[in-house]
Formats: sequence, structure tokens, C-alpha cells
Amino acid sequence: MYKVIAATANPAKINAIHLAFEAVFCAGNYQIESINVSSNVAQQPIGNTETRTGARQRVMASRQVRPEADFWVGIEAGVEDEMTFAWITIQHKQIRGESRSASIMLPEQILFSIQQGRELGDVMANITGMANIKHNEGAIVFFTNGLLSRTSVYQQALILALAPIQHEIYKVLNVLHDS
Repeated sequence: MYKVIAATANPAKINAIHLAFEAVFCAGNYQIESINVSSNVAQQPIGNTETRTGARQRVMASRQVRPEADFWVGIEAGVEDEMTFAWITIQHKQIRGESRSASIMLPEQILFSIQQGRELGDVMANITGMANIKHNEGAIVFFTNGLLSRTSVYQQALILALAPIQHEIYKVLNVLHDS
């Protein structure tokens, strides 16, 4: 059984990790432990680089706390230009898989609030009246009228990040490339 460390306490992110690992490795073949570690980036990461760095640093921090695990998963949501998205980093032994989630445009007033230093989740909670929206299904479920959720969008990106870890072709082609 694989031991998976979710470098988050966010229920929507943990649920996405469960769904992705179940799809790739089947139910009963993994156990997820959630730990809260710092990303060492801003509370609201701005830009692709800072957001990706946050996901990577969550993996590194969780690996220090639980070095005996098989997988470490970091998810960091950010804002770039007028879009919100997330970076996913998964480490398994010496193999790292990464993927960027789908993005959604944000209204100008929300972007203005973020530029003033507010976090997207807090802005969305004020606008929607949905307390703690960032720990539930996020802005995505609100803007898509429930057609997509933070969990569903992250699940897809998690499955993509697992591809370099679980698919044999990466091992074959990476060995050929290294020669």
C-alpha cells in the first residue's frame, strides 16, 4: 500500500488527491495523510513562477516531515494576469511529476482586490457570502454554476502530474535521453 502525504489541510485539495490516486492506482492501494506545511511563498501567490515554487516547496517540506512516504503531493493555487489556476507537484522516489490546472478568468473587481494584497478566497467569501469558500469548492464552482469544482479541476491536473511517475514510456524515453 502506498503512503501518500498531502501537503495541505484543505479538504477540497485532499478530496482531489483521493480521486486522482483512486483513478490511477485503484481504491485500497494507497493511504493519504494530510499535513499542514508552509509553501514559503505569499499567502496569495502571484504569477506562474511563484505558484509553481509554492507547490514544489510544499513537497520538499512534507518530505522532511514524512521521509518514509512513497508520494508527496503539493498543490498551490495562484493568480496570473486575469486568471486563477494551480500548480501540482508530486514526488515519488527521485521522480517528479508536475501539471498546471485549467484556468478561469476573474472579474476586474476581484483582480483589483488581489492587487491590493487580498487573497482570492477571502474576496470570494465576501462577494458570495459563502464562508470559507477556499476550503470548499472555491471560486471555480461559483463561476461555473456548479459545472466544475476546485476538486474536479485539481483531480485532472493530479492525474496528469502522475503520468511521468506511473507510465513506463517516461522511464524508457528519459533513459534514452540521458544516454
